[in-house]
Formats: sequence, structure tokens, C-alpha cells
Amino acid sequence: MKRTLLAAALAATAVGSANAAAISGLKNTGTGAAGTPDSNYHLSAASSDTAISATVPTITIDNQWPINLWLANSDTSKWITPTASQSQSFDAWSAGTYTYTLNFDLSGYNAATAAFTGRLAADNSVVVKLNNQVISSASGFTDWSAFSANSGFVSGINQLDFVVSNWAQNGGNPTGLRVEFLSSGIAAAVPEPETYAMLLSGLAILGYAARRRKRA
Repeated sequence: MKRTLLAAALAATAVGSANAAAISGLKNTGTGAAGTPDSNYHLSAASSDTAISATVPTITIDNQWPINLWLANSDTSKWITPTASQSQSFDAWSAGTYTYTLNFDLSGYNAATAAFTGRLAADNSVVVKLNNQVISSASGFTDWSAFSANSGFVSGINQLDFVVSNWAQNGGNPTGLRVEFLSSGIAAAVPEPETYAMLLSGLAILGYAARRRKRA
């Protein structure tokens, strides 16, 4: 009986390793407390006529401008901005570029099976890159735009860049990003040969045990 239970456990473990799972490293923007840094994302300003010293964006506060112009924050996601002053005006004389980077680790999974869907908004426009390959682009901060990927993933660390362009305007020119992931999935890495051997051994023991019970 003990051998049968052990074999069943081994078989279940080996088979279960191939099941799909959600990609845990895909984080919505603004999942922390309002007014605090969003440490899931890294910020870099490639070009801006406004000095940006922060390398981590800030989660916006619901009842402060420009949230009344942008899509309203929710419990699922919030806007993030380059500085703690979300109403700050940027890029008076030339367009600014702000890259929000999200890294996620697919170690132990089969990167070829990865996929996700999501939606986003940006002030003013955004290009989405997965491992430096463009997968989507959108503009507008009053409605959602869809984005997705089902290829281009790599084993280990993957990099998702949201490159936001803020068009030039002298005054009243905030900028920000909003991202929500709607679904994701990935299969475990192909088991090693030792795992297959363990599975076959377990199935053999199960078969032997079943034959013994039948003869009894």
C-alpha cells in the first residue's frame, strides 16, 4: 500500500510539472499605497526638458489633478508618474520620453509557451516593447487600449518596457502611465530525463499493484 501511494505521488508530481501557471511577475501599475513609490517599475527619462532624478515612479493619489482628466484609479491599478508631484507640468518646449520598465523571471518555465493580455493608457502615447521588440503602441488617457504578446519571451529574466511620449506643451502638461494585466499563462519547463524515468517507474509500480489486487 505504501509503495502504491508513493508511486501515485511521484506520477502526480511529474505530470503536474507540465501544467500551465500564471506569470507571477506581471504587475499592474499602482498596486501599493497612493503617494508611494511603485517599486515594481523602474523609470528612466531618455529625453525631457524637465530634470528627472527619480528612478522609481510614484503612485498617484485618487482625488488630485490630473486624475479627473485621466481614467479614474481603481483598486486593481492606478496611474504612476515620474515624480511625487503628479500635477507637475513637463516638457514645455520639446516632447519628453519616459521609459517604465517591468522585469519578470521565467526561470523554470517553458518560455515558448508564455502569453499575456492586458490594457493600458498613457499621457500622451506609449510604445510597448518585450525584450526590445515592439509589441504594441497606443495613445490617449481617457480610455483603455489593448496589448498582448504570445511570443518573444526568453528563459530567465524578461524585460517589458513602456516607452511613454509626452508631447510638448507650455504649462498644464502632466504625464503618466496606467497598466493592467488581464490574463497570463506559461507551462513548466520540459521535465528532465530523470523525471520521465521517475514517472515511468511510478506507473509501473501502480500497474503491478493493480494486477496484484485483481488476482487477490
